[in-house]
Amino acid sequence: MAQTPGAQNVDTPQGLAFAITAYVLWGFLPIYLKALDHIPAAEVVAHRVLWSVPVAGALLIILRRTKDLQAALKSPRTLGMAALTAALISVNWGIYVWAIAEGHALDAALGYYINPLFSVFLGSILLRERLTKLQLAAIGLAAAAVVVLAVEAGSLPWVAICLMLSWGFYAFCKKSLPIGPNQGFLLEVLILLFPALAYLGYLQVQGTAHFGGTLYDTSLLVGCGVVTAVPLIVYANGAKLLRLSTIGILQYIAPTMIFLTAVFVFGEEFGRARMIAFPMIWAALVVYSISLIRQMRR
Repeated sequence: MAQTPGAQNVDTPQGLAFAITAYVLWGFLPIYLKALDHIPAAEVVAHRVLWSVPVAGALLIILRRTKDLQAALKSPRTLGMAALTAALISVNWGIYVWAIAEGHALDAALGYYINPLFSVFLGSILLRERLTKLQLAAIGLAAAAVVVLAVEAGSLPWVAICLMLSWGFYAFCKKSLPIGPNQGFLLEVLILLFPALAYLGYLQVQGTAHFGGTLYDTSLLVGCGVVTAVPLIVYANGAKLLRLSTIGILQYIAPTMIFLTAVFVFGEEFGRARMIAFPMIWAALVVYSISLIRQMRR
């Protein structure tokens, strides 16, 4: 997931607990979303937006951080940047929900495995950050793994690539958002709230909405707010209390849990190409982690 530099260059027990909790929650999210696989992804995403608003709003009220949000709502520049990050996160959510429902959880895991390497690559292209030899080797290994999957399937693993691109650019743009992470998340879902309500209203008029149909569907859709907002909020607060290198290593927890869930719970096929590609990705992440730790020590 996204990387946020800590406010101090030390690891704290509280930060470690927050971060691990967030990544474990993200790791279990596919099981929750699989229970919604009979509902179109767009409808699920709309409910993720809708029910995240009261959760994130309640937190800001408790923390007494609403003034920052009020100031952001009056800034056209901040609103414009938040609209961009909101669009990126909605695309990411939509692809992810669809991937889990349609049996592409392994591709989703691949996308989030590659994401930190893509973020490094993005920094070198957009911010002209110099890459170390180890980072170049890691990116090369990841690219080769994608080629292996593409050759075997006859097409690019577009689910993984789209998740990587949408989350990578979201994390990159999020760094420029001049507002705290909790306030920023609420601002994003508030921006998405109006199109979400319009779409859900359209479904109700058409008689195709799942909300209110059965207690099972309604409960799960309302719960989307908690499973969406809570991990993001927990992560945002934990990241401030950890070193960047620690976050960089901990972020592999979620895609590893998604990978294990896809293979052992959902029964997705782990064919020959994946048997070659995934170890290449894991090797790339080991190389990347070594490079990250060396940079932090320097």
